[in-house]
Amino acid sequence: MQNTVKKIINLSLFTAGIIWLSASWASSGSTLDTPPYGYPIEDAFKATVVGTPERFQKTFPEIPVKRARLKVFPDRKAPDFLWYESDMRYSYAFQKKPAPLIFMIAGTGASYSGGKNKALGEAFYDAGYHVVSLSSPTLPNFMVSASKTGVTGHTVHDAEDLYHVMELIWDKFKKKIEVTDFYVTGYSLGGMNTAYVTWLDEQRKVFNFKRALMINPPLRLYNSISMLDRMLENIPGGVDNFPLFYGKMVNAFSSVYSRADRLEFGEDFLFKVFQELQPGDEELASLIGLSFRFSSAHLSLTADMMTDYGFIKPKNVTLGRSSALGDYSKVAFRVGFTDYFHNFFYPYYNARLDKSISRAEMIERMSLEAIEDYLHTSDKIYVMHNRDDIILEEGEIDFFPRVFGKRAKIYPRGGHCGNMAYPDNVRHMLTVLGSPPKW
Repeated sequence: MQNTVKKIINLSLFTAGIIWLSASWASSGSTLDTPPYGYPIEDAFKATVVGTPERFQKTFPEIPVKRARLKVFPDRKAPDFLWYESDMRYSYAFQKKPAPLIFMIAGTGASYSGGKNKALGEAFYDAGYHVVSLSSPTLPNFMVSASKTGVTGHTVHDAEDLYHVMELIWDKFKKKIEVTDFYVTGYSLGGMNTAYVTWLDEQRKVFNFKRALMINPPLRLYNSISMLDRMLENIPGGVDNFPLFYGKMVNAFSSVYSRADRLEFGEDFLFKVFQELQPGDEELASLIGLSFRFSSAHLSLTADMMTDYGFIKPKNVTLGRSSALGDYSKVAFRVGFTDYFHNFFYPYYNARLDKSISRAEMIERMSLEAIEDYLHTSDKIYVMHNRDDIILEEGEIDFFPRVFGKRAKIYPRGGHCGNMAYPDNVRHMLTVLGSPPKW
């Protein structure tokens, strides 16, 4: 908790310094190249949860979104317990005239229909794009229906799965719409997926993406998941109070869920629980950590069912459509992302790909540094990030301006994806992808 408080204090001092400098320059009559950044939330953890307050957002007209299903592997039979995930779900909204098409990839454990992808879709559709919204490869629906292995989190394999899905969707619609150019974007883990999908497209050249935009991606995936796991250590009173804290959050989840028409666990649910509980600074990191623990639990249990690996449930135990998860669920919610990596992901891929690869080598491969040369030399990939992003370790943010140069936009605050809907950010997204807004 001490480290979290120290980080919050440092972030407050940093943003206060930015405001003071801006005021000083303005009062002295100096001219800034750009106006001061006005995103209103200075605390990184609160920004991560709250996002952009409605009164600060740029609103767009509702778009004609259509939800669809795709049979990615026609011969695949899903595990009985996951029968309802057999078809991959996605959405699209097409213009009535020739237009560029953009694929949007959601973040860790997030759905194609989540709030952040919805906001992105509205902005890009308003700017004249055809839009296709895809779930994260770490969402159970994608894992069951569209992942070749069912064990997601591997940067290259996830990119291949996403690319395959994009090809199938394009094959389905290419005779119905006219596309002038292809683009791709994604936030959080979807930002890292964007980099690898674009890298893969350079080899396969199906889309020849004109531009790609990464929004708040992790640098080293293992470092970021470790930070998310450690956030649960900030539970008020220490980890011994986990059952009490967990019970409090579950009660809040239940209260929110009972009032929701359709609300999935993830980014939108996290905000709803924040509204319900109004947690103090001490609990914010724990709330974020618990939200991502839902993602890691679903990820681990789904991967285990897909492979019958024996990680959470015993091997050869089959769960039917009406089976109760019981103790399996309890175990799953005790499993963090790092547990998944060390006890399932690494042994699984080590046995199938290269038995000589060490854990440290695998960790390095699951990073943007593994394709640093490509990111440095390609003029089509852009990145936007926040200096106070809570999933980056100290100093990692420096990678982006060093490697991307002028193709990197680093904002002084916003936490992890908290400022995505802020007008300055939306304007930058549209501009770097070739459609500067007129508003």
